Amino acid sequence: MQDVALINYGSGNLRSAEKALVKAADGRARILVTDDPAVVARADRVVLPGVGAFAACMAALQARPGLVEGMTEAVRRRGSPFLGVCVGMQLLASRGLEFGETAGLDWIEGEVRRLEPNDPAAKVPHMGWNTLTGVSDLPVLAGLKDGRAVYFTHSFAIYPKDERDVAAFVDHGGRFPAAVARGNVAGVQFHPEKSQDAGLSLLARFLEWRP
Repeated sequence: MQDVALINYGSGNLRSAEKALVKAADGRARILVTDDPAVVARADRVVLPGVGAFAACMAALQARPGLVEGMTEAVRRRGSPFLGVCVGMQLLASRGLEFGETAGLDWIEGEVRRLEPNDPAAKVPHMGWNTLTGVSDLPVLAGLKDGRAVYFTHSFAIYPKDERDVAAFVDHGGRFPAAVARGNVAGVQFHPEKSQDAGLSLLARFLEWRP
């Protein structure tokens, strides 16, 4: 049975993410809520949740000794599939521009910046259900076709330098990335744990993903 490391660094959506992963796994994987670098380093899969500000989340991650190094060992050196959720996806970027400039993991080159909708009716934060467009044919996203509605709550978004790293878009007064992927690394701006069947489908596909 595979072990999935769900990174515990004080993120507010940790428990709901755990419940959703357990349901999606349906007994086929152990969901390990952990900040132990050794557990993370040998995990078969890694999930990084996130709620809040980029700088605060990055600081919390770095405050756990060896945790980033454990993630790097599993994902970058051993090739374990990785899924970032909301701010957990944003931390993949080179830098975040929320409350100043903060360096990210730099696993996907690009930056995180505030949404600036062209339509004054499109409020920020972007909260609620919205439909995906331009969904890639990656196996990890196979359950998320164009037009599928998922749940968002955020004020910032990731903008990769290379648009080939964008795996899906969403429109909220202007188009921006809703999912990114490169190699064995993927991330979604929306919350699978709040997206009902669509979210569970994504998590189930992630648990089966062989990049």
